[in-house]
Order: sequence, then structure tokens, then C-alpha cells
Amino acid sequence: MKNIKMDNTSDNKETKEETFKEKFIAGLKETVETVVFVVVMVIVIRFFVGEIRWIPSASMHPTLIEGDRIFVERFSRFYTTPKRGDIMVFYPPSEEIETDFLSIFKRLSGFFCKDVAYIKRVVGVPGDKLEVKEFVDGHYEVYINDKPLNEPYIMSPDDYIPCSGDMFCGPMKIPAGQYFMMGDNRGNSQDSRIWGFLPQERFIGRAVFLFWPVTRLKIFERPEY
Repeated sequence: MKNIKMDNTSDNKETKEETFKEKFIAGLKETVETVVFVVVMVIVIRFFVGEIRWIPSASMHPTLIEGDRIFVERFSRFYTTPKRGDIMVFYPPSEEIETDFLSIFKRLSGFFCKDVAYIKRVVGVPGDKLEVKEFVDGHYEVYINDKPLNEPYIMSPDDYIPCSGDMFCGPMKIPAGQYFMMGDNRGNSQDSRIWGFLPQERFIGRAVFLFWPVTRLKIFERPEY
């Protein structure tokens, strides 16, 4: 009697296909879980800890120049308010902040976010009487509560945007929950002199240190007034 050889080719093929599908599904699941984890961690870090920003303009010369990379912390907003001298990143009053789910996700994750943000220094805080005074010799000074503000960080006391009737140069009292922001380069800065007070809820975070380029590495300390 001759032995009959069974043809297992079809069974082996089906087994290989099932194994491939299982490995593919397992790999896909692992990839999705990794992506979700990374996105969640990015959102958590950006919301509770901080984020990296780069400087696109000259409005903060000489403190910050174009191309600088800075770290902006966000955790202090949970227990304190901005102080005079702080360098803050914020959404200007003219920027419409969308509140739909996709816009919030983009803002929190940083993915494809096109919201416009400014970086300026806090000059006036709630309750201050503020005035930008111009003098006949060509320089100007910021007065807080009728006293000149010592500002060694500005680019020049003689380079500024002359005040006009439609600008916010004071004298004026800063309302509760509002701030007066100015760039260190007073001659080239679209700031509170142009668009007025900044609501506190517009702040994103405080610049704490510059890490790139390494030749300009520094920590931003709050000035003593």
C-alpha cells in the first residue's frame, strides 16, 4: 500500500497570513499608543511646564535678537501674576483666539498652530499711574506713580516712537487685571502705546532663559526697581 502525502500548502499559507495580520495589528496598535502618549505628554508639558519659542523680530533688542531660542515657563501662572520687569509671551488684543476643539488642540499641542504671539516686557501693572514723558532734549522716560522708571535694559532712551493723540502715553491708571507692555527696542515695537492695555488672560508664559545660540546663553532675571 502506498502512503498518501497530504498537501498542506493551503493551510500553511493561511497560517502565515493570520500571523502577518496579527503582527501588523499589534504593530499598528503599538504605534498608535506611542503617538497618543507623545501627544498627551506634549500637551501636558506645554500646559503645565513650559514651551520653546523663537524670536522673529527686533522689538526686544538688545535683550533678545532675531533667531534667539528661549524657554517660556507656564507653571507660575497657577500661583502668581506677572510682575514689573517680567518678559512675557502673550496673545495681543487684536488676535482672535478660537475656542473650538481643533483650535484648542492646535494651541495646546503646538501642532499647526498659527496663532500670533508677541513678546514684550511688563512695564505697568494693575493700579499703576503710568505716563510716557517726552523731553525737549529728545529723550523720553516712563513714569510710574509720578516717578521715573529705571530701565537699563532698553536699547536707547533717545530712540522711540513719538506719542500722538491716538496713542496710549498717559497719564493714565492701569485697570485691575490689565497690564502695560513695552518692547525694549522702544523705537521699533508695536506695544501697549499702540494697542492699549493687555488683559491678564492673554498671557501665555514668562521667558526664563535663552538657550540658543549658546554664545548668548543667559537667564532673564527680574530687574530691581
